[in-house]
Amino acid sequence: MRQFHHPLPFGAQLLPNGETRFRLWAPDAKRVAVVLGAGEPLELSTAQDGWFERTAPVGAGTQYRFRIDDEIDVPDPAARFAPEGLAGPNEIIDPNAFSWDETEWRGLPWHRAVLYELHVGTFTPEGTYAAIVPRLPELAALGINMIELLPLATFPGSRGWGYDGVLPFAPHPAYGRPEDLKRLIQAAHAAGIGVVLDVVYNHFGPEGNYLHRYASPFFTDRYHTPWGAAINFEGEAGRHVRDFFIQNALYWLNEYRFDGLRLDAIHAITDASPTHFVDELAAAIEAGPARERQVHLILENHDNLAARLRPTGEGRLSKAQWNDDFHHVVHVLLTGEHDGYYASYAQHPQEQLARVLAEGFAYQGEPYGESREPRGERSHELAVTAFIDFLQNHDQIGNRAFGDRLATLASEEQLTAGLALLLLSPHVPMLFMGEEYGARQPFLYFCDYEGELAAAVTNGRRAEFAGFKAFAAEEARERIPDPNSLAAFERSCLRWEERNDEPHRARMAITRELLRIRAEHVVPRIASIEPGTAERKVSGSVVWVRWPVSDGALELEANLGDRACDRVVHSQNKLLYSTASAPNDRQLAAWEVRLSIA
Repeated sequence: MRQFHHPLPFGAQLLPNGETRFRLWAPDAKRVAVVLGAGEPLELSTAQDGWFERTAPVGAGTQYRFRIDDEIDVPDPAARFAPEGLAGPNEIIDPNAFSWDETEWRGLPWHRAVLYELHVGTFTPEGTYAAIVPRLPELAALGINMIELLPLATFPGSRGWGYDGVLPFAPHPAYGRPEDLKRLIQAAHAAGIGVVLDVVYNHFGPEGNYLHRYASPFFTDRYHTPWGAAINFEGEAGRHVRDFFIQNALYWLNEYRFDGLRLDAIHAITDASPTHFVDELAAAIEAGPARERQVHLILENHDNLAARLRPTGEGRLSKAQWNDDFHHVVHVLLTGEHDGYYASYAQHPQEQLARVLAEGFAYQGEPYGESREPRGERSHELAVTAFIDFLQNHDQIGNRAFGDRLATLASEEQLTAGLALLLLSPHVPMLFMGEEYGARQPFLYFCDYEGELAAAVTNGRRAEFAGFKAFAAEEARERIPDPNSLAAFERSCLRWEERNDEPHRARMAITRELLRIRAEHVVPRIASIEPGTAERKVSGSVVWVRWPVSDGALELEANLGDRACDRVVHSQNKLLYSTASAPNDRQLAAWEVRLSIA
């Protein structure tokens, strides 16, 4: 048995003598006190640079809040738990009270990863960490070896996606207590499954955040985000902010034993410092937990900055990016949609898909969108594992007006073609919960706000779609589900019993077989793929990509059209898999995808 504890230089920190040190950065406050339970407030001493601190003879389980200038009680931004949510007090947690029985787990090599994105609240009927544990063996048997959890930072209400969190160190109480989350991670590791956490370092949610009141330098008006005030990572004040989030990342990795982090929308983190915050964070992880085990840093970055994905240092840190380009171009090919950002992938989708598979990004500095501004950097010299491909995720489903899954937009043969492209490419694949069996119920945008904010979110959500032809009329927009309704949440919950019924059972069998083929024939060869060596060809609806490997070459061929077509390259390679029931040596059937080894 082992204990894992990441000491924090702020918040409520238990000391070896059983007391607790309270420390808060509040440069705008004149006085700060800690309120312990229903007791009298204890005033904190003023330290340098806006810090207030005090040690008190209290231990684990004690509830507390900070009181600012005798005017307002606020939560601890570094609280380890808020058992009643944002409206209640925080709780002092003893990390050493949980004993881990894992001693051999050193993480999962990144080239073996098959990710599975899930939302804790809708993954099971119970919506808890504990309820996920019995499902882990089924995921492992399917071929899933890494789950990626949507953000857990405590957010307003009891239901939401998690991207409006305001207590980054406190796992959301609706899902269980901190020890329940640790049991989930421990059980996942025992099943051979790594766990990645989605974290948000570009903004705080609009409700329950009091940093503006006592630590306004945490934010800046030099930059803006679509979701609220921009975080300040620059200058003297920015040093405190950078430390806050770097400690948060190390806390999740060290104290909870997460195997990696997914950084949400880093293109919205504007930082003109000599070293960008994201690069400093990566260096801190590499110098810390990645020295002893495999750790993965996953970026969401619309800017397609290849430089941020290059390996650095000598630790076990893997860096990769959610590859929106793969999703967008395959979505266009499978559904024919070309509204919004899909318009940038609708002119030559086969050529763009071939480039994505061979080089990573479709946009590597070319003009993009209506602005025609250059987007991206050359990515052909990056490893194939720098790119995480997916057909669906929470954003691409949930940000549709009705939360449509791909299973409702494409035919069965198109779905199979898309899944084969995803799972047979040497890029790192990611499935969204339910995709493995072709779930058809929506995954809607849902939240749990009240009053004027709830109305503003509902109206704003519907206004977002006013520019789409289908929602030009107000009555059409009113049919868009209300995010604050309980029904929006309930409709998004997985129905596990569907897995036993057709066509879901057949879809599960296809997913299982593709993951078996990947594990047997693709994964063992990934490490031998040299960056910049892939070849690609396109002819009409047919895409062909070839990756030289140690024992020959992997070739992926796909006919992404409704008619049979001649193959681009006629070879006598060994066929490893085909989505067609009777593959033809000279032709590809409609929507056929095949993998072979030269």
